[in-house]
Amino acid sequence: MFGMSSMASAADEVPGAPQLDAQSAILMDAETGQVLYQLNADVAAPPASMSKMMTEYLVSKAVKQGKLSWDEKVTVGENAAKQIGSRILLAEGDQHTIKDLYIAMAVYSANDATVQLAEEVAGSEEAFVKMMNDIAVELGMTKSHFINATGLDRADMPEKFRPTSVDGETVMSAKDAATLAYYIIKEDPEFLETAKIQEHKFRERDKTPMKNWNWMLGSNKDNPTLRKFAYEGVDGLKTGHTSSAGNCFTGTALRNGTRLIAVVMGVPGGVNDGKRFLETAKLFDYGFKGFEKKTVLEAKTTVPEYETLKVKKGKATKVPVVTATDITVLIPKGQSVVPVVQEVKSNQDPLVAPIKLGDKVGTVTYKYKDPSTLEDKQVQIDLIASEEVNKASWWRLLFRAIGNFFSGLFQGIVDLF
Repeated sequence: MFGMSSMASAADEVPGAPQLDAQSAILMDAETGQVLYQLNADVAAPPASMSKMMTEYLVSKAVKQGKLSWDEKVTVGENAAKQIGSRILLAEGDQHTIKDLYIAMAVYSANDATVQLAEEVAGSEEAFVKMMNDIAVELGMTKSHFINATGLDRADMPEKFRPTSVDGETVMSAKDAATLAYYIIKEDPEFLETAKIQEHKFRERDKTPMKNWNWMLGSNKDNPTLRKFAYEGVDGLKTGHTSSAGNCFTGTALRNGTRLIAVVMGVPGGVNDGKRFLETAKLFDYGFKGFEKKTVLEAKTTVPEYETLKVKKGKATKVPVVTATDITVLIPKGQSVVPVVQEVKSNQDPLVAPIKLGDKVGTVTYKYKDPSTLEDKQVQIDLIASEEVNKASWWRLLFRAIGNFFSGLFQGIVDLF
């Protein structure tokens, strides 16, 4: 566990902890998944269009797997054409590229584009919903349940296309939304290039371009209307609003090498008053101003009592080992932590020569208590060989075996007395 040098450790005891006007919220380190702040973060609630993050994740995955291509033209179907809410007025029979539909979904939260993409991936929106729920389980999103690709309430879906294989409504917790954002950023970082587009003309003939619903984009600092919401470093991710969900937002910002993910759900007020962005700014301020990144364990550190691991068939019978990477965490300013070893595992017991310098030979698990939430955490890192161990000759192994035999025999005689 990390031993803290300060009595103040829980998130609500750290000076400057935000007081939010939201039903639920969370602040997470995008590199490690460390939670810096949470408010009812495990409560499932309607996420509105934030559920489109899962659609974005699965469409991008389908492209990477070669099932779709960005420049592929697809034909709009009946389900997409009948969507309500935020949309780009797709008509049945229209043809557009996957990329254009993807931008419309990410930038303008277009429900019609979202449904068409879902059908291209899975054949039908209902089949796509099964994929969404399956992936949610894989990612550890334990409080999420999807009934469509858009986040619309069941009553707002075209009646003909309401799902029969899934019950209820779409729900997601703030923690699940942050978890999904974490995997999007980790596995598909180029998505942020799409998410930060300020405006985009879907059709050449369109008089007015689509405007990004994310008013926090740092690039909005030069926009007189949105300047007060612009936040330096924000380049994503997804807004959401329905009457049942209220105002929701999953945002991410990068400053000085640290990327944070913030989620607010159930923020009161009108969709156009921007309050959800002001509440999100409180979270980002808390993270960027109240925490600092510290390396609490350096790479190439020896592990006490496990400085070596056993080796057989080598010129040496042990190999020195060190940690392959460092351990870096975000810590409230003014605090310090010390990691403690929980478990060391060798890849084999014993290892078998030859072993090269830098070979992964095992793992070490450290226990710690998250200094901002007091939750127990673990982190596992690799152990690597800090020296090489060459394979011993047959003669050396023979003489070693003979020596071990007589040593054991002598010890057995000593033990008799």
